[in-house]
Amino acid sequence: MTSKILIIYTGGTIGMAPSDAGYKPQSHFADLVKTSLNSTVYKTLAPFDMIELDTLIDSANIQLHHWTDLAKLISDHYDDYAGFVILHGTDTMAYTASALSFMLNGLDKPVILTGSQIPLIQPRSDATNNLLNAVAFAREPRIHEVCVLFDNQLLRGNRATKVHTSALRAFDSPSCKPIGHAGIDIEYRANTALPAKPKDFIIPTLTPSVSQLVLYPGISNAVIDAALLDPTVKGVVMSSFGAGNPPDSNEHLMASLATASARGVIIVNITLCHAGEVIQGAYATGETLNALGIIAGADMTAEAAFTKLTVLLSSGMSQEAIRSQLTQSICGELSNA
Repeated sequence: MTSKILIIYTGGTIGMAPSDAGYKPQSHFADLVKTSLNSTVYKTLAPFDMIELDTLIDSANIQLHHWTDLAKLISDHYDDYAGFVILHGTDTMAYTASALSFMLNGLDKPVILTGSQIPLIQPRSDATNNLLNAVAFAREPRIHEVCVLFDNQLLRGNRATKVHTSALRAFDSPSCKPIGHAGIDIEYRANTALPAKPKDFIIPTLTPSVSQLVLYPGISNAVIDAALLDPTVKGVVMSSFGAGNPPDSNEHLMASLATASARGVIIVNITLCHAGEVIQGAYATGETLNALGIIAGADMTAEAAFTKLTVLLSSGMSQEAIRSQLTQSICGELSNA
């Protein structure tokens, strides 16, 4: 079996260079890697091929079609490589990792996303360490999922979230332990990783039909209406207080939730808390949501809930099937399903 890795460079801080307008993605990243690493370190990457996107992306500009493009790129080259490394900006890396996990269901090899907080060409860059560790984990045949590798931690992709703007440990996985660690040795924790299962890639054309509604004290009717009552919206990820509690004294919010649910909008309720899960019905305010048919998102991250709902709504499934899938763990995104 080949040990060759495919590295896909999408842009992001790892390959950026200073400009008069701030850091910008630079092309010809393969040449940059070769000139930046000493020959001994560079050889540890081999064997590998690299594909660079024609249009590089600052990840703040990521769009739904980029996720489909990346999933198709991996699918098209799937049988030719032992694993895949995607070099990506940190701002939306967790969204991309989550989206890919739902489209590339049934992986039997690793897809590892990484990047850096400091560009490769800059002093004290974390890029080299992240790249080398990502490649090492991409050659681990016991990994069967999409992961985020950052600052020596290997995290499940659909459990990762960016937690710091400038620390080198920019990502965390608050409700799921890391599945690997790069220290003196590359440590893989088989008991926390997903088992292999039959390949079932679903790579639809993703449509922008999901909104996010973040609740806060004094939320305006206009914000509520934009998220729930827009006729193009088919799904909503609502971030509520504590264990999934809305301000049920807000009559406009509750009426809008009822109206949206009645017209077939699928609403998933997640918590604003950094960790823990939604338990609708633990308080009377949450029980109101159960009566409206709103789905408790358990301990899904905002990134996982948004991308899971987007992929399911774009896949042509029936509403009943989508609602069922949202309460089940497709690829490790839920702890208790």
